[in-house]
Amino acid sequence: MIDFATAYPNSRKVYDDRPARLTAGGPETTLRVPMREVTLGGGEPPIRLYDTSGPQGHDVRTGLPKLREPWIAARRATGFVGTQLYYARRGEITPEMEFVAAREGLPGEFVRDEIARGRAIIPSNIHHLELEPMVIGRNFLVKINANIGNSAVKSSIEDEVDKLQWATLWGADTVMDLSTGRNIHETREWIIRNASVPIGTVPIYQALEKAGGRPEDLTWEVYRDTLRSWRSGAWRTIRKVFCTRASARSARSCAPTTSPSRSATACVPAPLPTPTTKRSSRS
Repeated sequence: MIDFATAYPNSRKVYDDRPARLTAGGPETTLRVPMREVTLGGGEPPIRLYDTSGPQGHDVRTGLPKLREPWIAARRATGFVGTQLYYARRGEITPEMEFVAAREGLPGEFVRDEIARGRAIIPSNIHHLELEPMVIGRNFLVKINANIGNSAVKSSIEDEVDKLQWATLWGADTVMDLSTGRNIHETREWIIRNASVPIGTVPIYQALEKAGGRPEDLTWEVYRDTLRSWRSGAWRTIRKVFCTRASARSARSCAPTTSPSRSATACVPAPLPTPTTKRSSRS
């Protein structure tokens, strides 16, 4: 068991309460956004920093609390569950957007607009209900990724969950499960159920496991079936959706080229807005 008090002896986890609507025009809820309050010396007041450690004291066999369950349920009740990009382009601010706005120290409207323009993403698979939403984008705090995963030499689900917990304790914003050993699917499920951060992974590794570790036996049918099994899972490969050819002097925005529920984009020049509030500090 990780001793968080020892890891952070001069700080404590606190929560910033923030109101949000479950759906446009729907009921209001209160978000409890985790922060780490650090005690300073010299008579200075404490400061609050970004915290990625996730909920503590839960049995790994049952997983973390399903924070987003009521959010997704409210959308299902409307008859449709869209992506964050879909809602942003409709002018809506989702609980996920409000959550990351509180973490970043920015207005919810700014988060929504950056997502709508294709300059930021909130990796938030609807099957990953334990997730504490975070945002990746050019106008937000720098994010850190950690790689974990079993191998043919050592394969233990308990070890991988332990790695996940240590990674998020020390500040990992996202985690990639790069397991290449046995029981990849089961290992990933345990990781997701105990992850408060987005989980990414690589399908070819699981497909290779199904082929008995022999690349020459890896067929299209095996790979196809692996991809199909992912469609109902709570993991996703984190992809860059930013405009990579923006010049150093001119920012670019992304205008939709298809329907609002699609993520295809085309880059066009646009001025770069500045945040209207001060960003959170990050150690």
